[in-house]
Amino acid sequence: MGSTVTTAPEKTSPASSHSGYGQLLRTRGAWTFLLPGFAARQPFAMLTISIVLLVQHTTGSYGAAGATAAATGVSMALFAPYSGRLADRHGQRAVLIPGVLVHTLAGVSLTALALAHAPLWALFLAAVPTGASVPQVSPMVRARWGVKLYGSPLMTTAAAFESVTDELTFVFGPLLATALCTTVTPAAGLVTEAGLTLFGGLLFAAQKGTQPPVDSSSGSARVQHASALHVPGVRVLVVTFLGIGSVFGGMQVALAAFTESIGEPGLNGVLYGVFAAGNMLSGIACGAIAWKVAPQRRLVLGYTALALTASALWTAHSVLLLAGLGLLVGMCIAPALITGYTLVEALVPAAARTEAFTWLTGAVALGQATAVTVAGQLEDRLWDGAGFLVPMGGTVLALVTLVSLRSLLVPQQRNRMVARGVGHRVPVTVD
Repeated sequence: MGSTVTTAPEKTSPASSHSGYGQLLRTRGAWTFLLPGFAARQPFAMLTISIVLLVQHTTGSYGAAGATAAATGVSMALFAPYSGRLADRHGQRAVLIPGVLVHTLAGVSLTALALAHAPLWALFLAAVPTGASVPQVSPMVRARWGVKLYGSPLMTTAAAFESVTDELTFVFGPLLATALCTTVTPAAGLVTEAGLTLFGGLLFAAQKGTQPPVDSSSGSARVQHASALHVPGVRVLVVTFLGIGSVFGGMQVALAAFTESIGEPGLNGVLYGVFAAGNMLSGIACGAIAWKVAPQRRLVLGYTALALTASALWTAHSVLLLAGLGLLVGMCIAPALITGYTLVEALVPAAARTEAFTWLTGAVALGQATAVTVAGQLEDRLWDGAGFLVPMGGTVLALVTLVSLRSLLVPQQRNRMVARGVGHRVPVTVD
């Protein structure tokens, strides 16, 4: 494996102590990975809804559509941390290039099988590599910010900025996928997602100069770092993000079923866009506020609001009411996501942060996959909109876990990642 071009962490100057978006975006070299990163992560927001709309069209079942999308989400959740660990050890470029190639091929294969009315088991076989190869661009961008802003108060602003960027993709992604699937052909969404992943992923992989340093061991020693999941606080955050994923997945299926039941399937992307817009707007506000409340307390308060608003979704029986509730739910998600990602910076050593971020994004994907499956079954067997019960159940259960184990989110001085060497021991940098 060739050496990776890296940059030393930038120290915070007095002029950079002000935590604002303007100062953040003036960080030297930031735009070289921000723009390609945005292009590379855009297709991810199209993936689940494209699969749901395509498979539902070819099978006539939301249950089959949800199960296929769930297979994609579960495989992504299982492989994302492994991808993050490889990126920490070998460099992001080494993981991205083969990943986008596999994802493109798998996505096209899934599309072809669905159009050929292949059995459900064949769709599952294609869905697994499609999800497993999803490029983990968002965690990789966050890791690059960690290098650029080491020791800077701008880290919270960067976490907010990344959450806003993620949500911006979820404003445009579902709208684009729905428009393509409903006005062009049901396969257009997934085909476009695969093509954009190839283009954006390769463009982001080309930005070698800003990727985080790769741990190198001298001599023949091999160093194996403990997983980021060994940090107790990370496990609490994983459960918390599972609940957030249940909101995304439950709403995607329930909104699609609701809008079809009223004869307006095109409103699906609009309603989901309103939900994502609420997330984006509150994310912007979170990044602009100089918080004095501890992040652990912010997470509990924000998640309580999320569980309360998500619990009201199933009561909505009109487009306007559903849009209003969706906006409120979206506004409650961003603070929880931003605070969770910010806590990673305090809980996890730098050498394992990409992996830690992928555990969280993987948890969202797993929660989303589970929610899509359950919501699809509820929509098939109960009433239109029954899938909205899933966000309520997922967030309430996660809130109980978060409140019970919130003490684990307080950093104990500095967490240490233990290194186990074969041969002689090699010291590992500890934050």
